Amino acid sequence: MKNLMLKVGTFFFKYRNQAFPLIIVALFVAAPPTVSIFGSTELERWKDVVALVVILSGLVLRATVIGYAYIKRGGLNKRVYAKDLVTEGMFGVCRNPLYVGNMLVYSGLFLFHGNPLVVVVGCLVFAFIYQSIIYAEEEFLADKFGQGYRDYCRNVPRWGLKLSAFASSTEGMAFNWKRVIAKDYSTMSSTLIAVVATEFYRLAADSITEQEISYAVVLGALLVAVLAFTGLTSSLKKLGVFDDMTTAH
Repeated sequence: MKNLMLKVGTFFFKYRNQAFPLIIVALFVAAPPTVSIFGSTELERWKDVVALVVILSGLVLRATVIGYAYIKRGGLNKRVYAKDLVTEGMFGVCRNPLYVGNMLVYSGLFLFHGNPLVVVVGCLVFAFIYQSIIYAEEEFLADKFGQGYRDYCRNVPRWGLKLSAFASSTEGMAFNWKRVIAKDYSTMSSTLIAVVATEFYRLAADSITEQEISYAVVLGALLVAVLAFTGLTSSLKKLGVFDDMTTAH
């Protein structure tokens, strides 16, 4: 089983930027988002609040990771690679904090959609894919860094957050908010777009009533604002506004 997961992990490490959006779109198209839970719109609203909190916690975790110690997750030529073994910042709290953040974001998006099929299948598929990617990375890191990496694995959990280690892991480090914006603005934008698109999908599942037109306009304006933010941030990045940020830890 692990050999299969290593192959799956190697594949998705290389093609995740293309595959993940396709998987999410396929799941969301396969079933419409829920408008009520057991006939209750109040429960649906509370479910959405929980989903948004989960999404936000994932984005905050990603920002914390990148702000303290960024690791280029694209590898080398889209293959698993690491020049150094980074164990400080949030990597002293969890071995895969970015992936934990991603799983929170994806799980929140699936929960926000609400269809049981999407929630269950989406969470299971992405958990399997990320565990496979982690196996592929662990094999590379164990081979390259040997005993140092094995000691690191004994002290730091793979998926859990050892929050008691946060203070010592970030001691003497400065949080780099510019790096967070430069490196993660696309993730923030795509997540917001997914939330807005899902809400509009839910609104337009049947037909938009006169009472819902103003809400649809708000959603459209929010989408435009997110796209404008994305374009502005991309332009500022090209102009070198973020050039003084450190690209390593």
